[in-house]
Amino acid sequence: MGDVINLNRYRKAKARAEKEQKAEANRARHARTRAEKQTVQRELDRQSAELDGKRLDSAEDGPQGP
Repeated sequence: MGDVINLNRYRKAKARAEKEQKAEANRARHARTRAEKQTVQRELDRQSAELDGKRLDSAEDGPQGP
């Protein structure tokens, strides 16, 4: 026979672990200084502008047939 598992205890432990992971992600996202947030935003803006600069204009027009 296998081991007996209390499903309520298992379910609660799983919920606690998920809540802890979410809390860790929130701490990492929100526990930053204003300068750090601005640095990250500038980097995202720079990457977006760089990607837009590499866009081909002819791709926006669609296929050109005979």
